[in-house]
Amino acid sequence: EPRSAWCCLAWTLVVVTMNSLVFFINLLLMFVIFTVVLLPTIVVVYFGFQCHSRVLHSAARYCRSILDDNSSSALIILGFVIMSPLIVVAMAIYCSLARRLHLFMCFQPYSRAVYKGVKWRWSEEGGLCSCVKGCNTQVKAWV
Repeated sequence: EPRSAWCCLAWTLVVVTMNSLVFFINLLLMFVIFTVVLLPTIVVVYFGFQCHSRVLHSAARYCRSILDDNSSSALIILGFVIMSPLIVVAMAIYCSLARRLHLFMCFQPYSRAVYKGVKWRWSEEGGLCSCVKGCNTQVKAWV
C-alpha cells in the first residue's frame, strides 16, 4: 500500500540519511585500510622525493649522508613498483571485511519509503548478526 505524501517524504529522508551514513562508513573503512596497507609505499616515495636534489632536497642528515640522487630515484621507482600489489591487497582486505560484516546489506531500497510493509533488507537475510548465529562460510559460484 502506498504511503501518503508527507509520510513518503519523511521515510525518503530516513532512507537517504541511512544510506548516506552507510556510504560514509564504507568510505571511512576503505580510507583506513588503504592508508594502513599503502603506508610502506607512502614512506618510501616520500623519502625519495624529499632527498632528491631536483625535487625538495632536504637538508636532513640522512639526505646528505645516506641518500644521493641515484638512491632517491631508486626509492621513488621502488615505491611506485610496490604500489600495485599493495593496492590489490588493500582491496582484497576491504572486500573481505565488507562481506564478513555485511556492510552492503545496510543499504535500503527507495521502495522502503514509498510503500508500507516493505521489510528492511537485512531482516530478510536473518538480521545484522546472522553470522554470529551460524554463518555459512562456503562460497558457491552458482545460485
